[in-house]
Amino acid sequence: MRVAFLTATEGIEQVELTQPWQAVIDAGGNPQLVSTEPGRVQAFNHLDKADTFPVDLVVSQASAEDFDGLVLPGGVANPDALRTNAEAVAFVQSFFDAGKPVAAICHAPWTLVEADRVRGRTMTSWPSLRTDLRNAGATWVDEAVQVCTAGPNTLVTSRKPDDLPVFCKTFLTEFNR
Repeated sequence: MRVAFLTATEGIEQVELTQPWQAVIDAGGNPQLVSTEPGRVQAFNHLDKADTFPVDLVVSQASAEDFDGLVLPGGVANPDALRTNAEAVAFVQSFFDAGKPVAAICHAPWTLVEADRVRGRTMTSWPSLRTDLRNAGATWVDEAVQVCTAGPNTLVTSRKPDDLPVFCKTFLTEFNR
């Protein structure tokens, strides 16, 4: 299983990248870090700089055809930057168009809103996104993990770092279907 992890160049919540990444490796998969620029991305532990991670592929050269699923880590700045990058938004849209599963945690659904892929979906997120998701046509629920199959693909969403164990278990199950 080859899984794309899409991030901006900075502002990624580190644990929301590293725990799902490790879960993919532990399941025998191949995670690939896709970003808007080459080099390294800067992760954060909430508001404090944390580690950097090497980019495997620039989004302008990436294709959903090469992956089995997409994971969108959160952090406030990460999805905010992604949603203003046309290539990143198109990359996200391409997973939905191809019927491939997508998993998003915390603030990551902001990118899904920009990609116009939440309408008619039931999903969760960090609570402050509730109104944004409802305004974009989603039904928002306050649950640790939500699996929505209404649409062309499976969408797995979670609220926050505390939900990572169930988020990882659930998206791996869905990605392996």
